[in-house]
Amino acid sequence: MDGHAPGGAPRAFRERVRFYLLDHQTRLGQAIDIALLALNLAFVGVFVVQSYDISQSTRDALWRVEVAIAVVFSVEYVFRLYGARDRLDEATDPYTVVDLFSVLPTLMAIAAVGPVFGVNIGFLRAIRVVRVLRFYRFARDEEFFFGTVEVSTLRATKLLFTVLVIFFVGAGLFYSAEAAVNPGVANFGDAFYYMVIALTTVGFGDIVPATRLGRWVTVGSVLAAIVLVPWQASKIIRAWTRGDRVDVTCPNCGLTGHDADASHCKACGRVIYQEYESDE
Repeated sequence: MDGHAPGGAPRAFRERVRFYLLDHQTRLGQAIDIALLALNLAFVGVFVVQSYDISQSTRDALWRVEVAIAVVFSVEYVFRLYGARDRLDEATDPYTVVDLFSVLPTLMAIAAVGPVFGVNIGFLRAIRVVRVLRFYRFARDEEFFFGTVEVSTLRATKLLFTVLVIFFVGAGLFYSAEAAVNPGVANFGDAFYYMVIALTTVGFGDIVPATRLGRWVTVGSVLAAIVLVPWQASKIIRAWTRGDRVDVTCPNCGLTGHDADASHCKACGRVIYQEYESDE
């Protein structure tokens, strides 16, 4: 491959940046993956811990940690754009957009540009909850720093992520809307408990929204669960129901997905050609 050393490692700095941000096999690529995953866990953990009753010194220390991680992720974002073959395509990629929005509230709070644009700093800090969406990047394909997983496992992982993200984002927004006025919502844990109870339709009634925004957050979370969870689950169900079918398309009617030993299309009867091994 052009621009690569004999051992497969890219020569140019820009190519090396792109290679190691996507690589899951070399030691450096794996180390970058593990480091980003650990920082992402810490980034989300800081948001949760800050919702509890902690000392001001601890709160200040957590803020410094948040700023440091936000700077690291900002550098990662810049490197991804720098190393991309098509920078516009990379900038509009959903995963890259999420990367930007996960750090933007913290960076705006640092620069105190919120009030300049009429944006409340409290609101900026509240939407930091979207940083949990960064975990989707680690389930983008079957290759991980610990090896390769099956497609069915990857789909199940994405379904689990979807459920947890809806719970987490809904709880974060509900906490931000209710914490100041609702005695039942003292921290993120209370908000997460409420969101699980609300979305599973158990409805104990011990915590109820006290603000209009809290009610709309609940409605939005329920709608998101209704739409996104079945959508992810349907992919798994379709994979299970396909069984041993292969992706062969009939040239006559366009039907895709035939039995592994089929010689004719089951819809129109047209002869189809595919390779398969005989049982004999």
